[in-house]
Amino acid sequence: MAPVFCLTMISSQNPLPLQQNQPQITTMTDLSLISALLIGLAGSVHCVGMCGGIVSAFSFAIPKGSAQWPYIVAYNVGRIGSYTLLGGLTGYMGSLVTSNLAGGLIALQLLSGIFLLLMACYIGNWWRGLSYLERAGAILWRKIRPWSKALLPFKHPLYALPYGVIWGWLPCGLVYSTLTWSLASGSSYQGAAIMLCFGLGTLPALIAMAASIESIKHLLTHPLTRQVVASCLLIFALKMLWQAY
Repeated sequence: MAPVFCLTMISSQNPLPLQQNQPQITTMTDLSLISALLIGLAGSVHCVGMCGGIVSAFSFAIPKGSAQWPYIVAYNVGRIGSYTLLGGLTGYMGSLVTSNLAGGLIALQLLSGIFLLLMACYIGNWWRGLSYLERAGAILWRKIRPWSKALLPFKHPLYALPYGVIWGWLPCGLVYSTLTWSLASGSSYQGAAIMLCFGLGTLPALIAMAASIESIKHLLTHPLTRQVVASCLLIFALKMLWQAY
């Protein structure tokens, strides 16, 4: 299972086109979107630890006797919507850099590879340097989070939609790492597509937690799972850095 996952992630990166007297530059294809989906899926081991308490608290906001699924779906639509918006914004900013700065695309691709490398170290508990970035993001988060309290408890599933939008801004090293990939994507559309696929990749873990599917939760929290996933991300990051170089 683990070797297949690693090979799938690596092979999903599109080959580098050769241009005469030009550096090799990666452009986004449908396979890049698959890579983003797989990174979201791989990062699920991080989501379980980071968002487990949030999902537990979320269940208490649902009216007693109400079906959970409409609230879970609305929350995740809002959360992934925030990721998509952020991806579009960072993709647009990246396009400004690449169109106005010589070598800008290569620099952004190196940055995204470095951040993915840091994410691998973070998930594997080898080095948690991304926690410093999460602390910086917490400054903005403290200003945004109070808005979500006005939506609790949920009176209707639609209340969970803006709640998810707000919680999509939760400081998260995994999200920040993937946003650097959107930054190097070349356009707002491509950046948004990458973060959309990334968000869809995180769905299985968060839905499993919300639905209390213990077998999946146990698998994702197992120490061996973290090490395998971190190793796959490490290989993928090194390949991205090699391509950019």
